[in-house]
Amino acid sequence: MNFLAHLMLSGDREEVIMGNYVADFIKGKLTPERVKDWSADYLLGVRLHRFIDSYTDSHAAVRQIRHQVALTHGKVAGVAVDIYFDHFLARQFDQYRQETLSNFCARMYSVVQKNQQLIPQAMVPMAESMIRYNWLLGYREIAGIGRSFQGLASRFAFMAGIRGAEQDLVKNYLYYESLFQPFFAELEEVTQHFIQQNQ
Repeated sequence: MNFLAHLMLSGDREEVIMGNYVADFIKGKLTPERVKDWSADYLLGVRLHRFIDSYTDSHAAVRQIRHQVALTHGKVAGVAVDIYFDHFLARQFDQYRQETLSNFCARMYSVVQKNQQLIPQAMVPMAESMIRYNWLLGYREIAGIGRSFQGLASRFAFMAGIRGAEQDLVKNYLYYESLFQPFFAELEEVTQHFIQQNQ
C-alpha cells in the first residue's frame, strides 16, 4: 500500500500515524534495544505498517492485479499497484471517511509537520516534497499518478519500467477496481483489529 492508504488506516493518534507513515525508512528487526526510546504509539505505527504490507502482499486479489501489471511493467508492478490503490481511495474517499479528501490531506500534512522529529533523516526530502506538491490529493487524477510514475522513473534507474504505468490502469480500470474494493474492506477490518489487540 502507498501513503494515502497507510495514513487512512492509522487511526487518529498522531504517533501511530507517524510510525506508519515513516516505516518504509525503518529497516531491520525492532529489537528492544533499538526501540527503547520510542513511544508505544510510534512503535505500534511501525508494526502496523509492516502488518498492512504483509497482509497486502499475501492477498489473492492483490497478487492477481500485480501479475497482470507485471506483464507490461515487470518487477515494478508492486509499486504501480500500490499507487493505483491510492488512486481508487482518493477517487472514492467519501465512501471510506466522513470528511473531504482535501481536509484529510491538510490534516495529515499538519501531523507530519508537527512531528518532524519522528521522520528518519533519509525521508525528510521526500516528506517535504509530498507536502509541497500535495501528492495525496494528486493521486485522485490519472495525470497525478502519471506524474508520480514519471518522477519515480527519473529519480531511480531501477524504476524505469514504471514509466507510463497509468496507461495500464486506464485499460483495466474496472477490473482492478472490482478486485480492490472487497480487498480494502477486508484490510480495514483486520487493521482495526490489529490496533485494538496491540495497544
